[in-house]
Amino acid sequence: MSLEELTGPVSGRITLPGHLDWGPRRTYDLDEPSDVRLLYMRVIRESPTVDDVRRLLNVRLLRQVWAALVLPPRVRRMWESRFPDLHRAA
Repeated sequence: MSLEELTGPVSGRITLPGHLDWGPRRTYDLDEPSDVRLLYMRVIRESPTVDDVRRLLNVRLLRQVWAALVLPPRVRRMWESRFPDLHRAA
């Protein structure tokens, strides 16, 4: 997978499937920066498939919020080793 394959939406509302977000609030507003961060953290941490990541994340938004995402150190290292430009964006 390359970052360019992340072609998810950049605006509007998105509801995560139950296998990614099992809480009562599963809808996120991509026009709200705090919702973008929450959604991206959830998808990065919980997604069992590359297809979910490709479909739900957008490369432009990911680069914008990467430094602000609170991720487990191991997950951040894995992503940054796979996608070095994310490390530079942080």
